[in-house]
Amino acid sequence: MARLLKSFSILVMRQRRLPPVTYTRCNARSKAGMVHSVAGLGSLTRYDESAVSTDWQEKLSPEQYYVTREKGTELPFSGIYLNNTEEGMYHCVCCNTPLFSSEKKYNSGTGWPSFWEAHGTVENNESNTNILRRPDNSLGCTGTEVICKECDAHLGHVFDDGPAPSGQRFCINSVALTFKPS
Repeated sequence: MARLLKSFSILVMRQRRLPPVTYTRCNARSKAGMVHSVAGLGSLTRYDESAVSTDWQEKLSPEQYYVTREKGTELPFSGIYLNNTEEGMYHCVCCNTPLFSSEKKYNSGTGWPSFWEAHGTVENNESNTNILRRPDNSLGCTGTEVICKECDAHLGHVFDDGPAPSGQRFCINSVALTFKPS
């Protein structure tokens, strides 16, 4: 029941654009300490979000904002880069950081642009890439979210059913990308 209430409160807070409520364990003497706002905990990112001056809602279209800042997903087979076969580089729509090369793009048939490797990967080592992987349990099953290392934009997800040599399928939202031809 507690999990259900927590999920419901997070959903309500997202609708109202308020920080979600989190629950912490406390001793019986201090019931007032049971509920606190995430805003009081500080950011889990590398920087303090209150110091960031970028107003993403002004910079991005509503769809770009929904996908990159609110972890949404565009409709399958609707993205402008799904069937793009030009040579070039895919960049983050928020901060213009290079993310994926067209050389690593392939047609997965899933409805989103797919890549078998992030730009900067050297033999399975992603330390020189501009992406981060983050566990994602938002849909009721375990998955791996892909975010931009520079601005924490949600890009899509990565799966272990891609082609050789990596076996990875980076399933990325077109709306989270900009393309620069070579």
